Amino acid sequence: MIRFALALFLFLIPGVAHATDAGWALLRDGGHVVLLRHAMVTGTTDPANFDIDSCATQMNLSARGKQQASKIGALFAARAAPIERVLSSRYCRCLDTARIAFEAEPELFAPLDLLKGDEAQKTAQIAAILKEIRAYSGSDNLAMVTHLEDIVALTGISPREGEAVVVEPQGDGLRVLGRVTF
Repeated sequence: MIRFALALFLFLIPGVAHATDAGWALLRDGGHVVLLRHAMVTGTTDPANFDIDSCATQMNLSARGKQQASKIGALFAARAAPIERVLSSRYCRCLDTARIAFEAEPELFAPLDLLKGDEAQKTAQIAAILKEIRAYSGSDNLAMVTHLEDIVALTGISPREGEAVVVEPQGDGLRVLGRVTF
């Protein structure tokens, strides 16, 4: 059983590395949209007294998450993956990920906030994100720092904290071009 688990692990590692290499190749070329899940956080859910305008009432980046965000930025620089614009959810964990990684003040983009429970509001959020992605035509990359739920709804992919998913518009939705793990 241990041999089987080890063989399975070793079999999967090259796939992850290949996915990351392909993602970096796309980002070096520029002109792509990157959906970046915020870095590692403290806790598992926002407190009951959550207030979008107060970081003290939200889950925030852990010390490890701050290191991860710093690593994300260093790797974007080292891999010559140019970022033209950074949009972020208004949640502090996303804003801090963007600020640390890209060393710039991100543009607040409310549709990147956690998806609303109301189906009509959720649909409107997704439509606004898709509209922004479709409108992007820069020569460098657009980074959109958001949450797990948003990326799953947009791509069907469940990224880890701090993972990037490179996308392009396709039909009514998005096509995943690559992934980068940090």
